[in-house]
Amino acid sequence: MNTATYAVVPADAVGMPKGRVLGAYLAEARSECLRYLRNPSFMLPIMLFPGLFYLVFGILMAKANGADAARYLLASYGVFGVMSPGLFGFGVSLALERDGGLLTLKRALPMPPGAYLLGKMLMAMAAAGVVMLMLLAMALGLAHLSLTMVQVGGLLLTGVLGVLPFCALGMFVGTLVKGQGAPAVLQLIYLPMSFLSGLWFPLPMLPKALQQVAPLWPSYHLDRIALAVVGMAQGTCWPHALVLAGFTAVFFMLAARRLRRSG
Repeated sequence: MNTATYAVVPADAVGMPKGRVLGAYLAEARSECLRYLRNPSFMLPIMLFPGLFYLVFGILMAKANGADAARYLLASYGVFGVMSPGLFGFGVSLALERDGGLLTLKRALPMPPGAYLLGKMLMAMAAAGVVMLMLLAMALGLAHLSLTMVQVGGLLLTGVLGVLPFCALGMFVGTLVKGQGAPAVLQLIYLPMSFLSGLWFPLPMLPKALQQVAPLWPSYHLDRIALAVVGMAQGTCWPHALVLAGFTAVFFMLAARRLRRSG
């Protein structure tokens, strides 16, 4: 019996109408959102832990230090919160779907090759936006912070776009490890990175050696932007934004290369 070899051709490379291509992207994004909404045990900890930490450390325990402490921790815990949807929502699910063969199946479908990744990215951005809105509501309603609409909008935009570097890092890790090991590996990245970036304590409270390596982490640069948005840091934001953009591009390219080689 002869063996036939089939080549999978992307949907947008065979003359599919642009409306159908756009519909495929939207359908994949909708599918991704529904999948996570039906799995609250995965998403609720991602979205609720930052709010719990901010309530305890940023509102209740920070009252003695005045409004500046609550403002500072709003930015820092906001960054801490948006890291999680990118790392875990992207990295763990990608590793599990690689193990289960779902990624191979999606490659064989007549759909645009970027729809799968775009769907996960939009889901992570939506989750990051919900986290940031929750923290802002707590800051305005419970901590009674005085924030302008520009600051509120800027912090929300920082969270929604700031999740992308962690999507890229989570995607890269998801191409390297098995599904069962992905949560543990990502925790070993998530928690030390948060601590070493000054998200839990101001950087001057850390040893000098740790302060010097803080700029190596994307969370440090996102935290600098968030602090500047709420008026707690001086200087321009664009150098930090460039670092984050470069980090995102590099890790997305590394992950895409891994996926092309090993699936």
